Amino acid sequence: MKKEREILINPKVVLLNHTKNPEIVVAQAGSLCYSPEGLRKNWTLEKAREFIKRVPKKHKSVFEHAVFSFYIEGISRACSHELVRHRIASYSQRSQRYINEKDFSAHFPERFIEIMGESWVRDKLEYLKRAYQEVLEKYERKRITREEANQDARYILPNATETKIYMTMNAGSLFNFFNLRMCNRAQYEIRNVAKQMYSLVYDIAPSIFENVGPDCTTKIGCQEGAKGCNLAKKVVEELNNLRRLNK
Repeated sequence: MKKEREILINPKVVLLNHTKNPEIVVAQAGSLCYSPEGLRKNWTLEKAREFIKRVPKKHKSVFEHAVFSFYIEGISRACSHELVRHRIASYSQRSQRYINEKDFSAHFPERFIEIMGESWVRDKLEYLKRAYQEVLEKYERKRITREEANQDARYILPNATETKIYMTMNAGSLFNFFNLRMCNRAQYEIRNVAKQMYSLVYDIAPSIFENVGPDCTTKIGCQEGAKGCNLAKKVVEELNNLRRLNK
């Protein structure tokens, strides 16, 4: 079982940095827009949270002044390809050009391991590792630099290859990210990542991330039409559980 766990998807998210006093920063920005007296500099956390509750979440520019940086590991390249589609963000990812991946790790869904079998998965991974090493050795004989060899050998690597990524996103962009990626129809790996991220930022700034989540958890309601999961109650319960963890 321990060996099997090594190839199962198991993302880990850490909130490394964030805007100091993000709720006060948002309240300051909001006061410039909504208060007749203009920018108010002196806010208590309690007053900031009261003010934020009255600011529409659609007024994203106010929330974009709060920024959060995450370190994410234990995810597949397939997941990171979905992450970087969120364009209003900054990313720094483990390079397959500068880092030799001859001993790469890979992560698969539990269902994949159950259906295909652990021995089958490990056999295919070993084949790919040998192929990767063969590319490097042939390039070396051709006196091609290691950087260029890594660059070409990465075409052998599967989407399941483990990667690590540093992601920075402002609160307004996180609203969109949580709306899409915490939806029950989102791919399970990125959904796992999104839920961990939500729990972390809600703990720091609950007033900012209150009433944020998939459409079915808000007044909007599910927009998936015939493709909806019809599990809104379950999704709402999951979201509430994440919030309760941080109370």
